[in-house]
Amino acid sequence: MNTLEKFEKNHLNELKMNKKLPDFSSGDTIKVHLKVKEGEKERIQVFEGVCIAKKNAGINSSFTVRKISYGEGIERVLPLFSPQINKIEVVKVGDVRRSKLYYLRERSGKSARIAEKNLTNEQIRNLKPEVEKDKKTVEKKIESTKENTSKDETKSNDSNLTEKKDTTVEKK
Repeated sequence: MNTLEKFEKNHLNELKMNKKLPDFSSGDTIKVHLKVKEGEKERIQVFEGVCIAKKNAGINSSFTVRKISYGEGIERVLPLFSPQINKIEVVKVGDVRRSKLYYLRERSGKSARIAEKNLTNEQIRNLKPEVEKDKKTVEKKIESTKENTSKDETKSNDSNLTEKKDTTVEKK
């Protein structure tokens, strides 16, 4: 491995740590939140469409998103690790048999539709890892509060029992 490959590998690891990219492939409908600079102001613009191609080439990885806007097809080839990409959201997971969906360029209307894939729970977790982690922490907090309340209830039940014993003794 030469020095350029080592540098690219290290840089790619840094980029992967900073960005949380969902696991998507061709056929998926995705929203790409892009940073757009207009003069001195910067805003985020959403580009939503179908991913028709994905190129996995390390730091040079890219994907192509196609959408129909006012009857005209628009495609954007975006670098996966671009600083202009704020985040990527998976809207729908498509059920396709090909990795390159260039045939969609000639189609329009119903024939250009892609069927949605039925996902398992594990696949859904892979798409939204940070949401699941948040859910797990919330579930842990709920369980711990339940345990604490159940312990408090048993303590209060025990104290009620001792009070009842004391009252029965006093009546005699």
